[in-house]
Amino acid sequence: MLRNTSTGYGQIAIFFHWTMALLIIGMLAFGLYLTTLPQTDPATFQLFQLHKSIGFVVLTLGVLRLVWRLFNPSPKLPEGMHPLEKIGAHLGHVGLYALIFAMPITGWFMVSASPWGIPTILFNVQPVPHLPVPEMLGSKEQAESFFKLLHQYGAYLLIALIVVHVAAALKHHFIARDDTLKRMVSTAPAKNDT
Repeated sequence: MLRNTSTGYGQIAIFFHWTMALLIIGMLAFGLYLTTLPQTDPATFQLFQLHKSIGFVVLTLGVLRLVWRLFNPSPKLPEGMHPLEKIGAHLGHVGLYALIFAMPITGWFMVSASPWGIPTILFNVQPVPHLPVPEMLGSKEQAESFFKLLHQYGAYLLIALIVVHVAAALKHHFIARDDTLKRMVSTAPAKNDT
């Protein structure tokens, strides 16, 4: 079953949500770890290649998830939610989606702008071409610094949005006691739907 009308989410939506959640949280931790390593160590190069490879997996899953969502809209928010909470939920989801795309794209631009000309080879198999970097950003060093800043602050913003997202899910589960979290964990019908 792809979509469960009792909960509004199906197995594919749940798969995308949790797979991407694990990958993104792992990538954020991995990225923070990479900033502590010496840039000239050969082992660091391989770890950056792995980080970039997983970034392309996240980007691909993000595209597939967005296409899936266009044809399978999310269920309505709980009836009892305050209008401001609904606006916050929608803005939070827009922010999460935007950063799911912005993080790998800014990383790709950062590598493309690097004066070192380091190639990106997905999982040591598939080379990925560099993106054209706009000349208006100045020299390669300036463009790389610009995209590095976007990538870095994007990571901090994504961490903040994830914390708010998790807090909202826990608030729905433990305080509002609705099925918002349950329907993203299981396709089984909610008790009040049986």
